[in-house]
Amino acid sequence: MPKTLGKRVYFCFHYQDVIDQRVPIVRKHWLSKEDHDDAGSFDGTTWNSASQSGPAYIRRLIDHDLEHTSVTCVLIGTQTYARRWVRYEIIESIQRRNLLIGVHINGIPDKSRRTSPAGRNPLEHLALSITDDGTSVKVLQYSSGDWIPFADSPGWSLSKPAPAERRGKSLQLSTMYRVYDWVTDNGPENFDRWLGVSIE
Repeated sequence: MPKTLGKRVYFCFHYQDVIDQRVPIVRKHWLSKEDHDDAGSFDGTTWNSASQSGPAYIRRLIDHDLEHTSVTCVLIGTQTYARRWVRYEIIESIQRRNLLIGVHINGIPDKSRRTSPAGRNPLEHLALSITDDGTSVKVLQYSSGDWIPFADSPGWSLSKPAPAERRGKSLQLSTMYRVYDWVTDNGPENFDRWLGVSIE
C-alpha cells in the first residue's frame, strides 16, 4: 500500500506570481496533503522589510528558512529567471544538497483568468564550475551575454577532490535538474511524484 513521506519544501519564486495568485495555487495543493510542510513563502511586508535591511539580512532570512528542508521547488513565472534572490536560493539549495526541481507556472490563470508568457528557465542562467585542481566549486551566472562569477554565492570547497574528468569544466544547472510545467505536465496529479514523495 502506498505511503507518503513527509517533506518540507522550500518554494522560491518571483513575488509578482504571488500577487497574480499562481504561487498560492501550487502551495495550497502541496499543503492540502498529510505531512506536507513548506518554507520560503514570504509575504510582501516581510520582503519590503528585508529589502530595507540590506542584502546580508536577506541572505540570513533565506538561509534560516532553508534549514530543515529537503526539497527546493523553483516556481518559474515570466520574470523569475532575472531575480537575484531566486538565484541565491537555488545555489544555497544545491550547496545544502536539497533535491531541486523547477516548475513553470505561467500557464496557471491569474485572478483575472489570464495566463502569461513562458519565462526563461532560471537554471539555464546558472552554472557550476569545478576548479582545475578539483578542490572547489565556483558559481557562474549568465549576464549580458557572458558568464561571470556569482557574487552572492561565489562557491564552496569540496569534501574530496572531484574526479579528473570533471576538473576545469562547467555545467549549466539546466543539464543537471529537471523542469516541469504545472499545466501541460498535469501538476495537480504529478507534483508529489516530481518531488519524490510517494513511494510503494
